[in-house]
Amino acid sequence: MAARLWHIMSAHMLSFSRFSVPLVVCASLAVPALARAQHPLDPLSKEEIQTAAKVIRAAPQFPENGKFATLVLKEPAKADVLAFRPGSAVARQAFAIILDRRHNRTFEAVVDLKASSLLSWTEIKGVQAAVLDSEWAVMDKIVRADPRWQEAMKKRGITDFSQLQLDNWAVGQVAPQYQGKRLLRAVTYFKGTQKNFYGRPVEGVIALVDMNEEKVIEVSDTGVRPMPPPSQEFDMKSTGTREAPKPLVIQQPNGESYQLRGQEITWQKWHFRYTMHPREGLVLQQVGYEDGGRVRPILYRAALSEMAVPYGDTDKNWRWRSAFDVGEYGMGRLASSIEKDTDAPPNARLIDVTYANDDGEPYELKNAVGIYERDGGMIWKHYESYSGTNESRRGRELVIFFIATIGNYDYAINWIFHQDGTLEVDGALTGIMLPKGTAAATAGTQGQGHLVSPNVVAPHHQHFFNFRLDFDVDGQSNAVHEMNTTAMPAGPDNPYLNGMVMKETMLASERLAARDMNMPTARTWVVENMAEKTALGTHPGYVLVPGVNSIPYVAPTSQVRKRAGFINHQFWVTRYHDGEMYAGGVYPNQSLGGAGLTSWVANNESLSNQDVVVWYTMGITHIPRPEEWPVMPVTHVGFKMIPAGFFTRNPALDVPK
Repeated sequence: MAARLWHIMSAHMLSFSRFSVPLVVCASLAVPALARAQHPLDPLSKEEIQTAAKVIRAAPQFPENGKFATLVLKEPAKADVLAFRPGSAVARQAFAIILDRRHNRTFEAVVDLKASSLLSWTEIKGVQAAVLDSEWAVMDKIVRADPRWQEAMKKRGITDFSQLQLDNWAVGQVAPQYQGKRLLRAVTYFKGTQKNFYGRPVEGVIALVDMNEEKVIEVSDTGVRPMPPPSQEFDMKSTGTREAPKPLVIQQPNGESYQLRGQEITWQKWHFRYTMHPREGLVLQQVGYEDGGRVRPILYRAALSEMAVPYGDTDKNWRWRSAFDVGEYGMGRLASSIEKDTDAPPNARLIDVTYANDDGEPYELKNAVGIYERDGGMIWKHYESYSGTNESRRGRELVIFFIATIGNYDYAINWIFHQDGTLEVDGALTGIMLPKGTAAATAGTQGQGHLVSPNVVAPHHQHFFNFRLDFDVDGQSNAVHEMNTTAMPAGPDNPYLNGMVMKETMLASERLAARDMNMPTARTWVVENMAEKTALGTHPGYVLVPGVNSIPYVAPTSQVRKRAGFINHQFWVTRYHDGEMYAGGVYPNQSLGGAGLTSWVANNESLSNQDVVVWYTMGITHIPRPEEWPVMPVTHVGFKMIPAGFFTRNPALDVPK
C-alpha cells in the first residue's frame, strides 16, 4: 500500500529507456504544442514537457545527475482562468521540482513555455521531494550488497538472494539521528518463482537506506519467524473457477451520450473539464450544470489532495508505517492501465495521458482514465393508486475514474455524475492487505491484527482520504453553514413529542469551520451563494453529505498526526488562495508536520461571502478478515454533493422514459 509496486515501476522504467528512440504517439500529439493548447488548464503536451525539461537542464544551476520529481503545468491564477474566453491568448508555464540526490538538495523551477525561458529557480531547504521511480533500482542494489542484510537472510536459511523481492517504502517516522538525510526503507519478501509474493514476508528485517550516500545505515532484525506457505496465485488456473453466469450485454448502439472535446466533457446538462495530475490523479475542473439556458458553476476544482494510512502495530519494524500515498509516491504516476471488461465495462472509453519521467522525458501512460455511462436505477417514480397510472423514470450515471496501484493496495477513485445534479465520490479499495509473518498457524484475533492465513497476520490499520473541493456555487461569493437536526424538547410547542428541528449555523471563520461528523444530529454542511436568491427566496447551495467515515486512533500527539493534521477533523474550510493545494503540505515525505491545512487555518480568516475551499476527510478502519485474503473484495467509501436550493424543482423531472 505504501511501497511502490516493482512490476509497475519496472514497466515505467523500461518505457523511460525507450525515449532515446522515436516514440509512437497519438495523432493529436503530432500537433505543435503551443498550437494544440486551447485552454489554460490543458495539461502539458509531449512537446511542452520536452521544452520545459530542455530549458531547465540548460540552466547553470541544474545539478549533475539531477532528477525531475515533478514536471507539470503551472496552473494559472484562478482569476485568469475564469477571465479566459475561447480564442484569447493562453499563458503557458511549467512547474518542476528537481532533486539533487547526491547533495541532498531540492529546487523548484518555473518555465515560460512560449518564450522557452526560465522564470525562476529556487532552492527549498529542509524538505524531501517525493520518492522517485528511478530510486527503486538504486535502493535494491544497495540493500542486496549489504552484508548485514545478507546475514539476516542467511539466518532464515535463504542463500539465493535472487529469490527475494524488495519493496521500497518512504521512511515514515524518522529517528532524530537520521533527520536531514534522504531515506528509504526496504521490506523483504520471498518471491521464488511466484508472481504474488506479498503473502511470504521475510518478517523482522528492515533495511534503512541513506539515498544521498547510497548505503545501508541500519538493518533492524527483530527475530526469525516461520516462513508462510506459498502465496495463492490469482490466475484462473490457480484459483479454479465457478460456473460463469449467463452473459450480461452492455450496448450503446447509437454511441455514448456524452461529448468529449479535448479535456472538456458535456453530458446530460453537466459541463466539466478533467485532467490527470501525476500527484493527485484525476482532477475535475470548472464543473457546472446547465439550467435555464446557462451553465451555472458549482466547483472550480476538485481532486484527492492527500492520503494517510497509519498502521496500528506497535512492533519496532511496523510502528513507522504510515503511508502518504499522494504526496510521497504520486497517485497519478502510479495509475495502472485500465482493462476493459474487468476494470471497466465494455462501453468504457479509455484515455491515455502524458507524463514526464524522472529524467524529464515524456512518456505515455496507456488507458489511464476511464469514462462510461451506466444504469442509474430508478431516478423517480409515483404510482397513483386511485387511477392505477404509473409515472417512473430510469436514471443514467456518468462515471469517470482512474485506478492507482501503490504497492500491495489498489485504489479506484470514481467521480459519478447523476442526472438530478448530484456529484458522488466513490473510493474503491482492493488489492492485497499488508502481511506480517507470525509463528501462529491457527488462532483468531492477534490483538493488533488478525490471522488471515497460516503464519500470516494482517495488522489493523486505517485509510484516510482528504479531498480538496473548491466550490464556486453560482460564483465565488460563498459561505458555509452547518446543519444539525435535533428533537424538540417537550413543552407547549411539542405536546405530542414528535417535533424535530434543523438549525443552520454559519461557519464564519476557518478555525470554527474545522468540524467533525455527528450522527445524533445528522450533521451535514451546505455551501451557499449569499449574493444570489432563487425564486423561492432561498440561497442556492450544495450540501456535502458524508458516507462511511472513521475517527483516527493514532494519538493526537503522535508524529503521524503532526504530519497528517487533516485527519484531526472530517470537515475543514479555508478561504481560497492560489497555491494552497495539498492538505499535508507540498513536501510530506519525511516531514515533521505542521505544513498544509493546519497551518492555513491558523490565521483564522473570515469565510463569510468569500471564495471558499472545502476539505473533506473520509476514513475507513480496516479490521482484516480471512475472507479478504489473499486478495480483497472491493470495499467502498465515499460522499455526495447534492443540490439544496440550487434548483427550484426536481432537476431530473425532464428525464424522458
